[in-house]
Amino acid sequence: MHDFLLAFLGGILLGISVVGYLYVNGRIAGVSGLIAQVLNPQALFKTPAFWFLFGLLVVPFFYGMLHAPDIEIKASPLMLIIAGLLVGFGTRMGSGCTSGHGICGISRLSKRSIIATLAFMFAGFVTVYIIRHVTGAF
Repeated sequence: MHDFLLAFLGGILLGISVVGYLYVNGRIAGVSGLIAQVLNPQALFKTPAFWFLFGLLVVPFFYGMLHAPDIEIKASPLMLIIAGLLVGFGTRMGSGCTSGHGICGISRLSKRSIIATLAFMFAGFVTVYIIRHVTGAF
């Protein structure tokens, strides 16, 4: 199957998932918000957010068993940890993540989410350009 078709099907599944989560639970499926719900110890296994996030983590492993992708991670574990912390920090500053703003917010035509997503993407483009072309790190 062509990569573009797999990406298209993945996008469809993601769209169905977030719309389904919204209609079943009445809440946006922004991953940072779901993680905040799960971090509440009294509601850990009781919240639908736990099971949604669990699915996000488990399904790629099943997919990997069926279709072993050829992925090479060039960054060091320390760099991945720093990147994850920076993403978490940016998520708090931006009052949401790319899934909340980019997928759920834009689909609701939220001006705030459109601006936030443009800012995320611009910052990502600039960061990759600097790291790859200015510093030559990768």
